[in-house]
Amino acid sequence: MVLITGGARMGASLAQACAERGAHVALSYSRSASAIAGAVETVTAAGRRGRAFFADLRQPQACQGLVADVLDWAGRLDVLVCLASTYDRVPLDDVTPDLWHQQLAVDLDASFHCARAAGAHMRTRGSGHIILCSDWVAASGRPRYTGYVPYYVAKAGVVALTEALALELAEAGIQVNAIAPGPILPAAGSTAEMQQAVIAATPLGHWGGPEVVTDTVIGLLAQDWVTGQVVRVDGGRHLG
Repeated sequence: MVLITGGARMGASLAQACAERGAHVALSYSRSASAIAGAVETVTAAGRRGRAFFADLRQPQACQGLVADVLDWAGRLDVLVCLASTYDRVPLDDVTPDLWHQQLAVDLDASFHCARAAGAHMRTRGSGHIILCSDWVAASGRPRYTGYVPYYVAKAGVVALTEALALELAEAGIQVNAIAPGPILPAAGSTAEMQQAVIAATPLGHWGGPEVVTDTVIGLLAQDWVTGQVVRVDGGRHLG
């Protein structure tokens, strides 16, 4: 049983791949109901059970409630993949206390609260996978763009969270890793010129597409001896 949080842009590919490998899949959404509904359809088309759950993951109790609802529906949870994220450029002078809180609530706090709730169940089973989502910039150890202070700090926190949870949960047989995507899809609202600049700075020279994230996650799920790792999926972007 797999739970994917968010993932309107990348979740459908991953949900389908998990279903094709025999897993039932639950997906959460906040604003992207139609996209998540489409992902659920790919799961049922593969002959597995799929369901969408609404959850405002900015609220800790909603994270805990989501895991509880999935357990009530499916009876078990083997894999948690946290993809929920927001990505907005905000000049430093415009970062209000509320904006700061909301960014960290989605990109860092929700990962912690969902992982802790899922981990409590996985402990009783003696196994499980938790995969979080950082960013290639944060995984590379330094910021590279202005205007993303809350986002960068949140995603850098995910790196630390991955390592800390991996250590905490290893004794229970739970593996915790993270992916750090790069130029997977063009950012919403980006111009053709901006998109070309990204590709020019990416050694492999093209957008990755959701499938590269799916392949990386499936690879992490297929093994039982890797934990506490952050895998950059960025076409070599960090080398520039």
